Amino acid sequence: MTGYSAMRAMQLPALLIVEDSNEDFEAFQRYLNQYSSEIPVYRCINGDRALAFLYRTAPYTDHKTAPRPGLILLDLNLPGTDGREVLSKIKQDENLKKIPVVVFTTSNNPKDIEACYQQGVNSYIIKPMDFKLLKRSIQTLLIYWLEITRLPFESPEEM
Repeated sequence: MTGYSAMRAMQLPALLIVEDSNEDFEAFQRYLNQYSSEIPVYRCINGDRALAFLYRTAPYTDHKTAPRPGLILLDLNLPGTDGREVLSKIKQDENLKKIPVVVFTTSNNPKDIEACYQQGVNSYIIKPMDFKLLKRSIQTLLIYWLEITRLPFESPEEM
């Protein structure tokens, strides 16, 4: 068993997408659904909600509705607590820092890229504005992180 068929044989970890743009989220979701409808996806529209989800504070206190994600897709430019601060908190927390974080943002500022890698981001992807390039970036991200890479995963008993 190889590739996605092998992935189907095991339970898939949740994907947390922290994205304020409905358009960007819907594009990502569309490609994700073409890839697999079996991946549990959760969305937070700002950094404060993402931290509440990760720390299981209101309104995300139930681990069944807010499971520990196996991968976090994080936009940097968020209202309120921005993605830079969310990344910093995740990578400084002993219980969260093992979760891979992929920054998926429009910012191509070298200072943002450097700062994110200094804080421990696992990958930094600049969102292409071109539709075809965006699709290719999302497809490549999904293949790499969900087929090739082995993600940390907590079974429901460990939560």
